Amino acid sequence: MLEAGTKAPDFTLLDKNGEQISLSDFLGKKVVLYFYPKDNTPGCSRQACAFAQSYEAFKNNDIIVIGISKDSVASHLKFAQKYELPFILLSDPELQAIQAYDVWKEKKLYGKTSFGVVRSTYIIDEQGIIEKAMPKVKPDTNAAEILAYLTGDTL
Repeated sequence: MLEAGTKAPDFTLLDKNGEQISLSDFLGKKVVLYFYPKDNTPGCSRQACAFAQSYEAFKNNDIIVIGISKDSVASHLKFAQKYELPFILLSDPELQAIQAYDVWKEKKLYGKTSFGVVRSTYIIDEQGIIEKAMPKVKPDTNAAEILAYLTGDTL
């Protein structure tokens, strides 16, 4: 996982509508960049819905929310429509950003070893510097924890 205080690696990926989005497009704004394993899985759906429920608060504080997984653009579009997700979802099938942010890790499940995305969140400041790195976040509380951190509220 990348450390707080380091420059956030820039990337350009396609969103759910097939539009190119770069992290550098958001210089001057605070960005919540969250990586998740897979669209339409229980934990990822809960996490996305939690961000959606808090979206107005993020927007009112001029904070950009971006979710990234290796799912396709078409998968992201269906996922966003199904759960009415108002924030940016980026498709990273080549693992460009996923590997740059060091969230592609070996995982063990039921005795089997495989590689996958470890659910992680980065808060990137207005100058493109990682302000906070959060490894292995919990899908149900991640959005609320970030919002509380960014707005100075306590949970």
